[in-house]
Amino acid sequence: MSNDRLPFRALLPFAAGSVGMGIWVTVPGIFLLYFLTDVLGVPPHVAGIALLVPNVADIVLHPSVGRLSDASMAARGHRRRLMSAGCAVVLAFVAMFAVPSGLTGPAAAIWVAAALVAGNLLYSCYQVSYLATPADLGIGYHERTRLMGYRNVVITVSVLLAGVAAPLVAGDDPGVGDYTRMAGLLGAAMLAALLAGITGVGRLNRVAPGRPAAPGHRTRLLVALRDRQFRMLTASYLTVAITMNLVLAAMPYFAEYELGRASFTAVLIAAFMAPAVLATPAWVLVARRFGKQRSLLAAQAAFVAGSLVMALGAAADLAVLIAAVAVLGVAFAAMQLMPLSMVPDVIAAGGPDRAAGAGVYTGVWTAAEATGGALGPYVFSACLAAGGFVASTAGEHATQPSGAVAAVRYGFTLVPALLMTVAIVLQRRYTLDEHAHAAAPHAVVREDARQ
Repeated sequence: MSNDRLPFRALLPFAAGSVGMGIWVTVPGIFLLYFLTDVLGVPPHVAGIALLVPNVADIVLHPSVGRLSDASMAARGHRRRLMSAGCAVVLAFVAMFAVPSGLTGPAAAIWVAAALVAGNLLYSCYQVSYLATPADLGIGYHERTRLMGYRNVVITVSVLLAGVAAPLVAGDDPGVGDYTRMAGLLGAAMLAALLAGITGVGRLNRVAPGRPAAPGHRTRLLVALRDRQFRMLTASYLTVAITMNLVLAAMPYFAEYELGRASFTAVLIAAFMAPAVLATPAWVLVARRFGKQRSLLAAQAAFVAGSLVMALGAAADLAVLIAAVAVLGVAFAAMQLMPLSMVPDVIAAGGPDRAAGAGVYTGVWTAAEATGGALGPYVFSACLAAGGFVASTAGEHATQPSGAVAAVRYGFTLVPALLMTVAIVLQRRYTLDEHAHAAAPHAVVREDARQ
């Protein structure tokens, strides 16, 4: 592995691709469940299924997309062709919110689900190839963290801006037309960013090429699944992904039904994402000092503590709740940065032959992420259904029973705290980082000596 630092001219466009990815993850993740239940009049249990079922095919296909990406890398020396095809995700993004006039209830849920199926498949073509790039490069332990640190800052900024801009563009008490306009504007920004990311991947491949694998080598899916370190890391990340997607989906409900003001959604998103942006560079330094594993476990524990404070709900001072959300945001930054920079560590531990199958590993990883994206909103919708939540259409304001309000509060706080505790237990079974971090400083010393 090279000890050289990646140039900024390659890092910046690569990181810019995450703006488009952040929009795709954020806007549907935060607003799609709310769009179904409070704009299209879809009952919460139906809405949850509409968001869950479309992801099943997507989850199954992710490893296959990874194999296609590996084949493209072997044949052409890059993964950009599949990424280019994935840019069509913008069309599906707009279609999700462009529900035909008069379509409500289960019929509207089918429309949204169909657009989500297409969007998830196209997004995986881009995402799998993009995230396999760090494993393709001839870089070391700390440089992977630095690369993903840049990416994490950019994607967190995009999540912040998209999460705040979306409700502002849609306006107060928005209808379907308002959401369609919002999707069109953000979709244009998404396309520009995805194209920039393709340019960045090309530059990184040129400035830090990795070693080629043995001729004819192909990593099979079972190789990734039999890798104990990868299984433990993925299992923990799956639980984290479920938790974070639940929290994002629950924010509009918590703002409206617990805090009493739907406009507080933008405030909660800003309080969550702004600290995450600021914390990412600090987490890069913390990881360099203490290692990625210890840093990740500390962030997960902080998330549990912040969630328990949030369980106080409206009974607590608003400033206390905002501070607790900020703690969640700081923890979120580490939970995005560390695992994504640890996956290339796992791949690198197997040598160049395993690196040739980086797409397969990344395909399994993104399948877990997609599973979290599906199960998070579904778990929260199940909480709403259990509490007797009443769905409504645009312009209506249903009175919710006390059980529904309690479901909003505890579904947003105690359930994530429990899930994150499970993630901590799983993460502690990952043991590769201790050796990798111990060996990494020697490479840094050699780099400093050359300078």
